[in-house]
Amino acid sequence: RRRSVLSCSTMTAASADLPDWLRLAAVPGLGAERQRSLLAAFGLPRHIFAAGRSALAGVVGRELADAVLAPPPDEYIERALAWAAEPGSHLLTLADEAYPRTLLDIADPPVLLYVKGDPALLQCPAIALVGARSATAQGEANAAAFAQSLAEAGLVIVSGLALGVDAAAHRGALAAGAGGGPGGGTVAVIGTGIDRIYPARNAALAREIAACGAIVSEFPLGTPPLPHNFPRRNRIIAGLSQGV
Repeated sequence: RRRSVLSCSTMTAASADLPDWLRLAAVPGLGAERQRSLLAAFGLPRHIFAAGRSALAGVVGRELADAVLAPPPDEYIERALAWAAEPGSHLLTLADEAYPRTLLDIADPPVLLYVKGDPALLQCPAIALVGARSATAQGEANAAAFAQSLAEAGLVIVSGLALGVDAAAHRGALAAGAGGGPGGGTVAVIGTGIDRIYPARNAALAREIAACGAIVSEFPLGTPPLPHNFPRRNRIIAGLSQGV
């Protein structure tokens, strides 16, 4: 839970702190588990970077302590801040009140989330609907019907923006909200940087989700569709949802 990572006195993450959060998330080889270990030991990222090498080495070892204290990737940080300044773009950190509460209960919550669309949907009751990329036409129709019915009941539909069942689930949820209906909305958790949509065939769907729901990624801008990132994003799909 978040209170085991950050003390109550560190629960405000002003925009001025974002460069330090981005720098922490970009440290090569550090990983989310060790990022959280440093946050638990020192508090906000600015306190981590102000700590001495020996103090950092006591938490993550000498090699990673040197990586933490290396010059920040200014070009990447500036690019991410420029993205966050765009309409509908949000960077959520573990210290933000807008960070989804349910993710605090998973074993490996991401330190930083990129969100395109409405971050309030990440706090709403949700159910995940996922399935085969090579689904039959009837399978896709079933997925869309389930998603639409569940969304009309007020649930947010969470899926992975993949071909087949995932895309059908998103479309069903969007249909529930078409024409001003009481649809619960939809959230797409992707395995690439949020500025890259994969597969390209779902680009139009992604734009619709960003306009009417939310797209979420933990991966840095520009991250390509690497195979190992897609199973990893599944913990976020499950973590955002009350059921799958």
